[in-house]
Amino acid sequence: MLSYSLRRALGAIPTLFVLLTIAFFMIRLAPGGPFDAERKLPAEIEANLNQKYHLDEPLYRQYGRYLWNIARGDFGPSFQYRDLTVNQLIADGFPVSLRLGLLAMLVALLFGIGFGTLAALRQNQATDYGVMGIAMLGISIPNFVLAPLLVLGLAVYLDWLPAGGLDSWRHYLLPVLALAMPQLAYIARLTRGSMIEVLRSNFVRTARAKGLPTHLVILRHAMPAALVPVVSFLGPATAGIITGSVVIESVFGIPGLGRYFVQGALNRDYTLVMGVVLFYGMLIILFNFLVDLLYAWLDPRVKYS
Repeated sequence: MLSYSLRRALGAIPTLFVLLTIAFFMIRLAPGGPFDAERKLPAEIEANLNQKYHLDEPLYRQYGRYLWNIARGDFGPSFQYRDLTVNQLIADGFPVSLRLGLLAMLVALLFGIGFGTLAALRQNQATDYGVMGIAMLGISIPNFVLAPLLVLGLAVYLDWLPAGGLDSWRHYLLPVLALAMPQLAYIARLTRGSMIEVLRSNFVRTARAKGLPTHLVILRHAMPAALVPVVSFLGPATAGIITGSVVIESVFGIPGLGRYFVQGALNRDYTLVMGVVLFYGMLIILFNFLVDLLYAWLDPRVKYS
């Protein structure tokens, strides 16, 4: 397992390098610049700013300088937030995004597994059709459409919940629901299909024949085997929740990493966009690695030799 972990850690380096290179040249080749504004700066001031941030150098030298800084763990200064570095902005926004993402993942897992199991136990009944119908709806509606609909319905017209911010637990309900809904729907469908297959297995029939209560058969024997496909989906689900938070944080005005990314992209804040992209890339690789370890724990047939 240790050698496998080391191989995965070393394998992540070229992946991050390719991600960094593509993101660097894409943002630099995009139209506009970090100091473009409706009121154009005097030429001398703009030249001084470009010199300060090394933007007057050839692109290959900027790229080499950025690689050197990244190797030292320095994401550089932000062009728009003049008194802060990108490292400070990530440290400020990440706890908010992490809290929101973990809550959304928890909701998706709890309700997805619960609804999927319920649908499998009531296969081809009204409960099964209802759960799967709602799951299809959750998969079909992307969260950037669902979030404004939730705000309009529950915050503006009904005035049940706040439309933005994170001042109290009530402020979390709408963004967590919008972020969790697509993953919840996928997990419910996966759990249902896997649970139906497991319930027809010989070891489950044997457990029932021994007279075990239904809830023990489900929890102790069927559930661990049925969760294997769900665990393998956790990597893409985590990536979906992380990338989806960029949109959700903008819709609900949440001061997280996603809002910094959107503001950075709009303002051509090169270093801020690069820093957030790399940070998200490292998180996705880390969560996929953790999911692989969990997968091996649930299914001992998986070997990493």
